[in-house]
Amino acid sequence: MTDQSPIDMISPFRSALSAAGFLGEVETDTALRSAMSTDNSVYQIMPDLIVAPVDAADLVRLAAVLDTPPFLTLPVTARGGGTGTNGQSLNRGVIVDLRRHMNRLMGVNTEKGWADVEPGIVLDDLNDRLRPTGWFFAPETSTSSRCTIGGMVSTDASGKGSRIYGKTSDNIIGIELARAEGLLSSMESPPGWAVAMLAGAETAARAGRAAFIAHTPRLNRRFTGYDLERACPPEGGFEWWRLFLGSEGTLGLISRIRVKLRRIEAGKRLIVVGFDSFRNALAAATPLIDADPTAVEVMDERVQAIAESAGILRRLPRTLQSLPGQKIAYVFVEINGDDPALLDLRVNHCRQIVAGLPGAGATHVAADLDEIRDLWAIRSAGVGLLGKVDGPARPVAFVEDCVVPPENLPAFVDEFLAVLTRHDLGFGIYGHVDVGCLHIRPALNIDADADREKLVAVSDAVFALTRKYGGIFWGEHGKGVRGAYLRDWIGAEAYGALQGVKAAFDPAGRFNPGKLVSPRDDIMGIATTPFRPFNAPDGDPLTRAFRCNGNAQCLSYSEKTPMCPSFKATADLRHSPKGRADALRAWHVAKRSGAVSPEMEADLLGVLDGCLGCKACASSCPVQVDIPTMRSAFYADYFARHRRSIADQLTLLAERSSPAIAAFSPLLRPVWPLLARLGGALVGSVDLPGRIAPRPPADLHLSEAELERGSLPDGTVILVQDWFTALFDPDLLADFVAGFSALGLRPRLLEMLPAGKAAQTMGDMVRFRQMATRLNARLQLAGRTGRPLIGMDPAFVMQLRQDYPKAGIHPPAVQLPQEFLAAEMAAGRIAARPLKSGKVRIMSHCTEATGAANAPALWKEVFAALGITAEAPATGCCGMAGLFGHQTRHQTVSRKLFDMSWRRHTEDETPLAATGFSCRCQTGRLSGRSSRHPLGLLAQALAG
Repeated sequence: MTDQSPIDMISPFRSALSAAGFLGEVETDTALRSAMSTDNSVYQIMPDLIVAPVDAADLVRLAAVLDTPPFLTLPVTARGGGTGTNGQSLNRGVIVDLRRHMNRLMGVNTEKGWADVEPGIVLDDLNDRLRPTGWFFAPETSTSSRCTIGGMVSTDASGKGSRIYGKTSDNIIGIELARAEGLLSSMESPPGWAVAMLAGAETAARAGRAAFIAHTPRLNRRFTGYDLERACPPEGGFEWWRLFLGSEGTLGLISRIRVKLRRIEAGKRLIVVGFDSFRNALAAATPLIDADPTAVEVMDERVQAIAESAGILRRLPRTLQSLPGQKIAYVFVEINGDDPALLDLRVNHCRQIVAGLPGAGATHVAADLDEIRDLWAIRSAGVGLLGKVDGPARPVAFVEDCVVPPENLPAFVDEFLAVLTRHDLGFGIYGHVDVGCLHIRPALNIDADADREKLVAVSDAVFALTRKYGGIFWGEHGKGVRGAYLRDWIGAEAYGALQGVKAAFDPAGRFNPGKLVSPRDDIMGIATTPFRPFNAPDGDPLTRAFRCNGNAQCLSYSEKTPMCPSFKATADLRHSPKGRADALRAWHVAKRSGAVSPEMEADLLGVLDGCLGCKACASSCPVQVDIPTMRSAFYADYFARHRRSIADQLTLLAERSSPAIAAFSPLLRPVWPLLARLGGALVGSVDLPGRIAPRPPADLHLSEAELERGSLPDGTVILVQDWFTALFDPDLLADFVAGFSALGLRPRLLEMLPAGKAAQTMGDMVRFRQMATRLNARLQLAGRTGRPLIGMDPAFVMQLRQDYPKAGIHPPAVQLPQEFLAAEMAAGRIAARPLKSGKVRIMSHCTEATGAANAPALWKEVFAALGITAEAPATGCCGMAGLFGHQTRHQTVSRKLFDMSWRRHTEDETPLAATGFSCRCQTGRLSGRSSRHPLGLLAQALAG
């Protein structure tokens, strides 16, 4: 490659792509480039251009333009889910985003057991689509909700169950490449233009095959990436496509993958055992293999303690939960099979083995698939929480997928931990003990030079240990910048053969340059590759942006999970919590150095405007990267320097003036439809509420005198409104009054004061604090009556619980209605009243479902006490999210989200309830179906 900067080629390259008819996006947006500059590692490399091809033909157009003289040296790197732990898909030049559009299941052959997929399809998405056929794609990764098949192929990923299922490379039948000349498929005879290229690769591969085999241990987690052994089978032939498995995009662009499928086994059991120490848990692996399990996983005491403090372990069966201060290391043993009798025998054999193991304590066997899924989720969630550790040093993935023969694992771990002790490093451990792979993540502060030196020293020491114990340094997550060790590990002769293969497929060395193999001395180093900023100054409002570690749970493909709606609707990385955190971090760093440009701020404003403010990231993200709160901080800074739009000014005025608007509602009601249309035109919104609520009956209001007396009759419940439902949702108040009254309670209404939600969202923090302080004083006064406070809208309740404490304001407990009712019923203060059986469907507000995870289940309990079956389907965001769904510029995203997750639940005759005002509005305007608050359905049922 030449010394010409990629930046100099970007503008003419964009023009050339357009002229060639490239159909996908071609972007230099600074926020998107920032999002693409990081992964789940500590590294950061800023690309120059992002392209998102729509299909294989588009990839060929891209390759053809790249193959023209002006762009022959332009670096090109494919990217899938971006979940790499060592910078696998980070590079300068052009990043090819394959997840955004190339995510299709192209075909399934259920007779032969294979499927053709595009590289951007997500693993869980693929298996969800395959499930009705009875087949699945076997490799199970902890990032299965967002990792792509293309990324799995590139890193030869594996995970739980690999002792039985193997790695990704064991489950691939063939691939298709996109080249400048066209498509090259391993499932077909090569075209004439590819013959010489393949011959050159074969010559190099055969020359180095023997040396390659001599340097690769015979392990289940075999070495892959330029696999000269399998590419040149001893019986003859050349399976060139096997060279690409684990090659991390360094050989070219993959456009299609044929995956081998396995039958879904009918039976599944999960045995979870608590051990008194990690050492005893680790020693259990070898004996447990005798039960022929699909997987044996371990979680050490440190991960257990982190998960315990986060409340995750409360989801474990009570017998497995620890006592205060007790340390437990958990072992998870999964056993699968089709023969129920044989499955039970294997489970019993496993339990007999456990009974004789030192340190084994409580044992739980799960047979229900939902419970098994939940138990595995606890293990996965505990791992994600490693990034939530407080302080500047946090667990880092850089020596965390070493593999040694299982019989060598205890001695290897002893020496590994001794290395960490010498460097005074804390750590967490989990992993796949059945195949000798443990994930050990030392805690480092990457901002500190001393800890960067420790990263190198520990890496060198652990690399030497893997060789000592007959293992592999890169056993599961690929190599990335750790490919710097490849030449020493594989030896000069074999490495020379890898260089020959690279030269055959990529003579210019332009595919993911600096990774794994290069003809030049430009391999990236573990300490010389740029690091991402790791910590913000103490007390900085953007701290969570720096703590985002790229674990990327926010990139889940599933429409059933709330986080993150804007990413689900767009598949655009910048419109995710991770992408927004990257953009905010980049802006923060630039601001501190005086390098913020108008373009950067404009791009950042664009991605923040696309956030629905649902707050799912504040609770669902393992490290709680709360984008809405950080957006408020950025807006506060930005609008201290810039004038707000008329739309924002009018919205802020409406919130501040809402008590006065409510007071004058009798005068405003006749003209409100006209005012709503005029207001919509002024603020760029559609479908604003066309009516204003009448004033509630005077006897429903709690007077100031009643509050001051501090004594209210037994059975009184105090209803607390937010300003939006108080003004625009009279049916909600009617449902609350009817529902509580039907249960023999006395609902009373607290005078409405705005909570400051709009001001907080828009960064008007002075007025937010003023409104929040006034409301808190009123809530404190109401709380002193000793009567329960019930919030009428879940988003409002979550604001009081999540946002007020962060602002140093601590209101009394304000409950969701189902929380109060379920507790009263459980205590016997509200009697169950079995009625004629029936069914209702309750749709939860996404902020409620993530902020109070048991909220949907509590509604089911309440309705069950009345003999009514309540469905509470898992859904994502409905797409309204306050004002977001009303704003004209957001209609496409808003409507797509409703179609993805909510519409199908509105299309039958089941009585429908939605807990959020936004959700009821969205359901009505997009489905034509009216929905009530659950209390309305409850009142209706009690009325007979």
